[in-house]
Amino acid sequence: MKADKAGSRSKFLSVFPDLVDETIEVLKSYGMPQDAIQWFKQNLDYNTPSGKLNRGLSVVDTYGILKGYQTVEDIPVEEYKRAAVLGWCIELLQAYFLVADDMMDQSITRRGSPCWYKVEGVKEIAINDAFMLEGAIYILLKKYFSNESYYVKLMGIFHDVTFKTECGQLLDLITAPEDSVDLNKFSLDKQMFIITYKTAFYSFYLPVALAMFMTGIDNEKDLSQAREVLIPLGQYFQIQDDYLDCFGKPEDIGKIGTDIQDNKCSWVVNTALNVCTPEQRKVLDENYGRKDAVKEKKCKDLFYALKIDDLYHQYEENEVAILKEKIARVDETRGFKGEVLTAFLSKIYKRKK
Repeated sequence: MKADKAGSRSKFLSVFPDLVDETIEVLKSYGMPQDAIQWFKQNLDYNTPSGKLNRGLSVVDTYGILKGYQTVEDIPVEEYKRAAVLGWCIELLQAYFLVADDMMDQSITRRGSPCWYKVEGVKEIAINDAFMLEGAIYILLKKYFSNESYYVKLMGIFHDVTFKTECGQLLDLITAPEDSVDLNKFSLDKQMFIITYKTAFYSFYLPVALAMFMTGIDNEKDLSQAREVLIPLGQYFQIQDDYLDCFGKPEDIGKIGTDIQDNKCSWVVNTALNVCTPEQRKVLDENYGRKDAVKEKKCKDLFYALKIDDLYHQYEENEVAILKEKIARVDETRGFKGEVLTAFLSKIYKRKK
C-alpha cells in the first residue's frame, strides 16, 4: 500500500482529540471533579501523541494492505476510524510503559521534553497516571469493539502482550541497573530475552495481530506465520538500535548514544564479552557502565578494536536473508499477505536512525 508518510501521520493524529474527549466522558459519568478531569486530559495529551507513532500507524497500514486498499485515503471513513482506534490503543500502551520506565530509570527528558514525573507538580502522581493511561486502552476497546466477535481476542492480546513486555522490563532492570555494574550478569541469551519480551511483541507483532483480528484473519496458522517473522524482526530492530547507539553518527540518529554509560545490556557489549581476551574483559569490567566520558571512550575504542561493527553487518545480512526466506514461504491462501511483512522489513533494513 502506497503511503504519504506526513499525510498518514496527520490523518492519524486528527483522530486523537475525539478519543480524548470520549475517554473523559467516562470520567464525567463517574462524577469526577473538573480539576481531576483536566489533570487526566493533560496526562493523555502530554504523553501519548508526541512520539513517532510508528506502532499505531502500523495498525492502519497493515489493515489497508490486508483489505487490498491502494492508499490510506482509500480506506472508508468508518473503517479507518476503527483501525486508528486500535493504533491509538498501542500508543497508549507505549505511553504507559514510558511514563513508568522514566521513573524507574530516573530519566530527565523524553522526546525532547521533561519526563512526565519531572513536570512541575506531578512527581509520584505519575505512577497512578501511568495506570490511567493503560486503563484508557480498555475504555476505547469497550466503546468501539464490545459488540464485535473478536472483542475478547483484542482484550486477550493486550493483556498478554502487556505482561510479556513487563517480564522483559523486569529482566532488564535486575540484569543491568545503572548504579550497580556486574558484567557477569550479562549474556547474549539474556539480552535476546529482554529485547524479545520488552520490544518485539508489542512493537512488531501486536500492530499486525490487531489488524488481522479486525479483518477476520485470525487463524492460528496465520498468526503463527506473522509471529515467525515479526518477532525476529523486532529482535533485529533492537539489535540495530544497540549498534546505532554505539556506532551511529549523532547527526543521523538524532541523539548522542548513552548505552555504555547507562550500563545497558546491549548486543554490542554482550558480543564483545563473547570475543574479548581476559585483558580486554578487564577493560570492560573497569570502564563499562560508568558516568565518565573517558571510560566510555575506552569501551568504544575496544569495541572498534574487536571489530564489533563488522560482526554487526555480518549479523544483519544473515538475519535479513533468513527473514526474506521466511516471507517468501508465507501461505496466503487464508487471506494473510507477505506484503505486510515486507513493508516492515523495508522500513528497517540498513536504517541509520
